[in-house]
Amino acid sequence: MLTGLTIVFIGGDARQIQIINKCTELDATVKVVGFEQWEPPLSGVSHEKLSPGLLMRADVIVFPVIGCNDQGVVDSPFANDEVVLTKDMFAEIREETVVYTGMAKSLLKRMAAEFSFKLIELLERDDVAIFNSIPTAEGAIMMAIQHTDITIHGSTCIVLGIGRTGFTLAQTLQGLGATVKVGVRREDQAARAVQMGWKPFVATDLRAYTGGIDLIFNTIPTMIVTAQIISKLPRNVVIIDLASAPGGTDFRFAEKRGIKALLAPGLPGIVAPKTAGIIMANTICQSISEEFHLRGDEM
Repeated sequence: MLTGLTIVFIGGDARQIQIINKCTELDATVKVVGFEQWEPPLSGVSHEKLSPGLLMRADVIVFPVIGCNDQGVVDSPFANDEVVLTKDMFAEIREETVVYTGMAKSLLKRMAAEFSFKLIELLERDDVAIFNSIPTAEGAIMMAIQHTDITIHGSTCIVLGIGRTGFTLAQTLQGLGATVKVGVRREDQAARAVQMGWKPFVATDLRAYTGGIDLIFNTIPTMIVTAQIISKLPRNVVIIDLASAPGGTDFRFAEKRGIKALLAPGLPGIVAPKTAGIIMANTICQSISEEFHLRGDEM
């Protein structure tokens, strides 16, 4: 149970609703900012305006998957007004407060360091990232089906990067009957690819593997699908870039050449917000319990 804890949610999409509901069920005092337009209205919570005092009274603060941008703006699609954090607000967060987000950008990291509050990035956890890779893979394949005139079965696909998302995606494509080639960076990744029945190549050698490709899925957050690569691709290829914005594809040149290239970060919140929210809710509530149980033991 989370009885006695005050948890403040600042912005977020439909995934946050699952976390809010679970915290409420576990008897936390829940305050929310930026959910005025959510229907049906949230029950068991208090709607608040963002203020230094609100943050000062919080035991736990929960940001969206991308906490805030470097101007302090928090993604808040259900808010009446823009939600923006200032340095004065960050300064009121107590050192003993635990702050959660999926992935922190530089401003949030700097504020945590400057004001000494604990920042936990959930997407750094293997369990969360692996669970999230499932809706990401399903969403990527949904996009591939929507934007091609062929089946996945019998197609030839390249997956760049076989981290947690790339691995699940390659495995799913293979299960649908695609020939899968994977761009890897290390020998152990190449060995794993061979063991899985995929065809590995060094990701930086992509130019040599552009022939006869139907789909490219990129998970590497650096420029890898360059203009030089795109100039060698078949005209009918579709590129789906799953890396964090701005992605790893030269979208300007792809458009100029008439090749369809789509940037698609954050797919779990788009294609399966309930499932993605439940993943985050379970992890956050477990983490909160552990954080404050340990503190209780120390006291």
